[in-house]
Parts: sequence; C-alpha cells; structure tokens
Amino acid sequence: MGDRGKDDDMKHRKTNLEPLEPVAEKPESHNPMGRSVTSQKPEARLGREVQARIGQQLRAMYNDVVSQGVPQHLTDLVRRLGDQEAE
Repeated sequence: MGDRGKDDDMKHRKTNLEPLEPVAEKPESHNPMGRSVTSQKPEARLGREVQARIGQQLRAMYNDVVSQGVPQHLTDLVRRLGDQEAE
C-alpha cells in the first residue's frame, strides 16, 4: 500500500512527448455487424528536446567510427567498380 502515492505522482509528471495528432482518416468501412467503423490512431512524437538529446548521444557514440575514415581496401574496391562501369 505504500507504493500508491508514487502512482499519483507519476500521473501529474510532465513528459517530453508532443501532443498527439490523429493520423489521416481512412475511408469508412463496416464491421461484420454492418456498423460503420472509422479508425483514427493517434500519432506519438518525441519532443524536440528529446530528439536533440538522442542526436547528441548518437554523434558521441559514432564519432570515433566516422573519424577513422574509409579503409583503403574499400576505397580500392569502389574505384575498381567505378572503372568497370566506365568501360
């Protein structure tokens, strides 16, 4: 029972999610009972701050890989393939 207070706190926390927007409506269809059915699914998006933070983390993770450059054997292979196309 001591955990109930935590759930109430979580309900009122702000998130970095942007408001949901409905996805473009599909043409109306009918279920097996003949009733019309429309499906509008909301689209969740991450906030700009979260997107920026993810970008920073990815750049930090892959910075070493990018700075290593292309290995010589791959450069040679690409050159040879380009020469074959030119013939």
